[in-house]
Amino acid sequence: MALGFCNCEPISSRALHVPWDEAGCLCPVGDFFNYAASEDERFSEIGETEASPAQLSSLCENNDTARNSAESDFPSQRLTDGGYEDDETAYCFYARKRYKKGEQVLLCYGTYTNLELLEHYGFILNVNPNDKAFIPLDADICTSSSWPKDILFLQHDGRPSFALLSTLRLWVTPHNLRRTVGHQAYSGLQLSVDNEITVMRWLAERCQDVLREMPTSVADDCSTKDAIDNMLKCASWKDCMDLLSCEGELKAFFQVNTSNEGVSGFPLSRKLKTSLGRTRLALQWRIIYKTALLNCISYCVKVVEMVSSRSASGNEANKEI
Repeated sequence: MALGFCNCEPISSRALHVPWDEAGCLCPVGDFFNYAASEDERFSEIGETEASPAQLSSLCENNDTARNSAESDFPSQRLTDGGYEDDETAYCFYARKRYKKGEQVLLCYGTYTNLELLEHYGFILNVNPNDKAFIPLDADICTSSSWPKDILFLQHDGRPSFALLSTLRLWVTPHNLRRTVGHQAYSGLQLSVDNEITVMRWLAERCQDVLREMPTSVADDCSTKDAIDNMLKCASWKDCMDLLSCEGELKAFFQVNTSNEGVSGFPLSRKLKTSLGRTRLALQWRIIYKTALLNCISYCVKVVEMVSSRSASGNEANKEI
């Protein structure tokens, strides 16, 4: 993954959606609010393990309670915290809680991944519950279930999405048995101990393969990002060059982005600082993506240990009987 990303026009990150114009509109007050991802993850938390009817019923009851409580304070539940209201003939913003005086107001623009936030708004969240990490999947995997390919991903914490997990469970099942166990897989249920272990080991190995193919590790990227942070604080060009040391990726960056202005006594140019800032954002996204893969490996290892332990305990109990 190369450093850098598209240089979008600044105005595009300020535009707000309106129904009558694809270009959107400008509403300066909207720039006062920073972004906050939606915190309601209750439905995404199930599906990684078996979800019983009782769990689903309880989950729906909790959602109804939360919804009724929220509706007592706010007129409606929204996917975003702003939009053009025909009745008001105005672009309106809505807070999801009651803020105290002096407290920062945060609004949700929508359920964006980090890559989408970077493309449209020029920033990234270190913890984004809406983020997705995609890994290469062969065609026979994608066609083993009816789930769309765009929902076969790893969640921000490394756990496989509900659709990815059920797809992999079906994929490792022999073709002649898939129709028989399909309803279980689509319900989020484990098909068998061997099936679950095979899925988790394959998923962990695929994440390891993706990480091995990358030219840098998370540690390398963190080191480069720290070096950029220090460079952005430098008072002069010479101080910045002293920090390069053996940072091969940064050296290549400076060979491309520097000019004759790089004189030891002069400060870094505004253009170079902007490029460094953009490179830092690209590194930040790269670190978050790789961390999700590492977390997935850890998750798979834990699941294999847990499933194996339960199976062994069950076998011992059967022997005693």
